[in-house]
Parts: sequence; C-alpha cells; structure tokens
Amino acid sequence: MRAVVQRVSGASVTVDGRTTGEIGPGLMVLVAVGKEDTVATASAMAEKVANLRIFGDDAGKMNRSLLDTGGAALAISQFTLYGDARGQRRPSFIQAAPPELGKALYQEFVRALQSLGVRVETGVFQAHMSVELVNDGPVTILLDSDKMF
Repeated sequence: MRAVVQRVSGASVTVDGRTTGEIGPGLMVLVAVGKEDTVATASAMAEKVANLRIFGDDAGKMNRSLLDTGGAALAISQFTLYGDARGQRRPSFIQAAPPELGKALYQEFVRALQSLGVRVETGVFQAHMSVELVNDGPVTILLDSDKMF
C-alpha cells in the first residue's frame, strides 16, 4: 500500500459537481492498494497515518499527530501511485491491486482510521474526482508498506 500524506488547512473532493468529502485542518491522504496487500496492510497504514508526527507542537516542532490535534482525514483512492514509468513513457500499473481488492482494502483503510477515532471523509472509488487542498507548510510525506521509499 502506498500513500501520499499532505498536511492541510483544508481540503475537499467533488464528483460530478457534488462535494463528497470536505475537511478543515488535518491530512489529505491519497491511497493506493498493491496487488499483494492485505487487511493487515490497510490497518497498519491507517495506524501509521494517524500517528505520523507532522503537526507543530507549542515550540513549532513537528511533534504532534493527527490523533493529538483532533484533525480530520480526507482519504482519496488513487491507484496511479503504483504507476511505474521507469522504462517507458506510458506508466505500467501491474503492481496495483485489481479493482475489487483495491476497493475492499481502501474501505478497510478508511474503517481502520475511523476506529482510531479519526473523522474521515472520502471521495468515490473509481470515479473521476476533483480534489482541492491547501497544503499547510507545505508538508508532504510518502509512505510505502513495502518500504520501497
């Protein structure tokens, strides 16, 4: 599983002109499921995201997590994070999970975040979405369950 985590002062997602998710301060998380991922992978990624210390403390150091701040998460499914363009101009997506597995584990990631006490808003799986965000910092962290980066 891969995730791009961005600290935001606000973010929203729309599908067909309708807002499906919107948050204030918190994290916007683009999530991709790999073909070898499991429920345990999704739960571990949710735990990592919720506890990632990328919010400022009273001294201005990144020392607080989403759980510490009470912020929300906007979780957006984005299989293209598994795009491999190393040898060609058109990315290959063979490492991405098929849609059925991708949807199930994306939903498990969302459920796991919620079970940790995080308010989670979402987009629509496999829909064309428009995402808006104000990156706070900017702070952007890449996570990969296989530790490829």
